[in-house]
Amino acid sequence: MSNKVLVTGAKGQLGQSIHDLHGYYSDFDFVFTDVHGLDLSDTNQIKNFLSQNSFNVVINCAAYTAVDEAESDQELAEQINHLAVKTLAEVAKEQNITLIHISTDYVFDGQNYRPYQEQDTTAPRGVYGATKLKGEQAFSNINPNGCMIRTSWVYSEHGNNFVKTMLRLGKEREKLGVIFDQVGTPTYAQDLARAILVIISNDDHAAILESSQAEDKVFHFSNEGVCSWYDFAKTIFELSNIDCRVNPIQTKDYPTPASRPHYSVMNKHKIKYTFDLSIPYWKDSLQKCLSILKDQN
Repeated sequence: MSNKVLVTGAKGQLGQSIHDLHGYYSDFDFVFTDVHGLDLSDTNQIKNFLSQNSFNVVINCAAYTAVDEAESDQELAEQINHLAVKTLAEVAKEQNITLIHISTDYVFDGQNYRPYQEQDTTAPRGVYGATKLKGEQAFSNINPNGCMIRTSWVYSEHGNNFVKTMLRLGKEREKLGVIFDQVGTPTYAQDLARAILVIISNDDHAAILESSQAEDKVFHFSNEGVCSWYDFAKTIFELSNIDCRVNPIQTKDYPTPASRPHYSVMNKHKIKYTFDLSIPYWKDSLQKCLSILKDQN
């Protein structure tokens, strides 16, 4: 019998990227759900859904990711980013399900001077990061089989993201102001999706995911390299042959309800070493995504 895998948040960037690749993993029987099939704001619905279906793996891609809206919609952010994760972890523990949970660089304060390691002190600066951290803590306290993967600056061919916004604005305007004093690393959702599928499909990784130590189950993933949002935008336009001038601006010149990390580069050594992963350079993955988007138009 094939292993049954539930992917939550299937309409999001990562969920759709896993869907794009799932055909290459024929040993698994994938079930993709979004809010219409499984409402993670409803704790009872989560419990009933998982009790009525037999899953070997749950990949939780669902999250309340509207960073600014979370500041005024704390209750829903708390339900999706924290309480739903707590329920998923509890059921996973009871039913011996492997749970892969996706978290964020926003659990840190963004004030570091070197790439964040998994064990570094967390100190979120807004509701989004705080609720995601509470989700992480719930996972760690319950400690089901599986792992948590923090990521950053996710983009893809799907949904709304920085790359697609820049492509649209670059064609509409002669110049744009883009923040240069926030530094991190873009993550191509397809690269993260592929890493997750490699992790769950390798029998040798099972022992790692079943480790009794919760601190061993936190990993960081983004593409390789470092850039600012300004660098990211410049590269998007250069690779797409879009003639739009990009002017560097400071964070203070673009105020938002929620503060953003000034530094969110993450150290990926642990996930690469543990699961024998090779992670592409961010510009190479961006070129791949842009090529796909061009072919779609």
